[in-house]
Amino acid sequence: MKMTRLTRILCGAFLLILIIPFPGSGSGHGDSLNKKRTTALLVGLPVLHGSSIVLFNELWYQNQPRENFHFFDDGKEWNQVDKAGHLYSGFHFNAIASRLYQWCGFNDMKSDLYGSATSFAFMSTIEILDGYSSEFGASGWDVLANAGGIGLYLGQKLVWDEIRIHPKFSFSPTGFADTRPQVLGGNFMEQLFKDYNGQTYWLSFDLNKFFENKFRFPKWLNIATGYGSTNMIYARKSENYNAGYNSYRQYYLSLDIDLSHVHTRSAFLNSILYFINMIHLPSPGLEFNKNGVKVRYLTF
Repeated sequence: MKMTRLTRILCGAFLLILIIPFPGSGSGHGDSLNKKRTTALLVGLPVLHGSSIVLFNELWYQNQPRENFHFFDDGKEWNQVDKAGHLYSGFHFNAIASRLYQWCGFNDMKSDLYGSATSFAFMSTIEILDGYSSEFGASGWDVLANAGGIGLYLGQKLVWDEIRIHPKFSFSPTGFADTRPQVLGGNFMEQLFKDYNGQTYWLSFDLNKFFENKFRFPKWLNIATGYGSTNMIYARKSENYNAGYNSYRQYYLSLDIDLSHVHTRSAFLNSILYFINMIHLPSPGLEFNKNGVKVRYLTF
């Protein structure tokens, strides 16, 4: 399976979720460093970063012709659904990296700042490698989207000292992949990452935190806005139109289940809960598109 940039970033994020302990809460506002963990972090991060460069190069670039470093303008491709994916990835990479620094005992502010820098460095490495590939090329739009996701995490922590807006993801299989399986995926796992028609990216708003002391909402109940697109078998709108497909954007308003308030004594279980909370679970909602408004009993 040939992987896109977004696929590589998401796979890296999912792997980190499984191996990084997720405590029920941060370490507070004062440093209380664990020397063994901090040493492991200071040694492990450069090794992990260097190893990832070698791994990416061997897995995804070794059979591709190399060119001088160059940029590729993909800002008008896939109706920017892939850029929403980069924002989503940047946010969660930052959240995961921040938790890793907290695990070592750094205070919340340092953890968030160090996590932001670590996330941006890792995600930018992929763009640099793409910049030397004849098949890809570095994308300035991807870099901006990555930074946007990192900024969405860091900005909330700086303003509210907590996360109130959670980026989420959902996917539904479509029939478009059957038309171009080599591009959109030949099986479910490939389509999950490559078929942008079936992907929806969400921003889930924590009502309980936004309206604390004003209205009482269940802690698990959020409101989410979603974005997606359909009728795309090619990257650009003009290519789809020439092939007989009128691609268009989709916007959603839906209820959402928020598991961020659930904490357990098990670091592994907390990691699993975090992973589940990255997904928008099926909920009632509305879809808005160029054809009007559609009521959906379950949006996913």
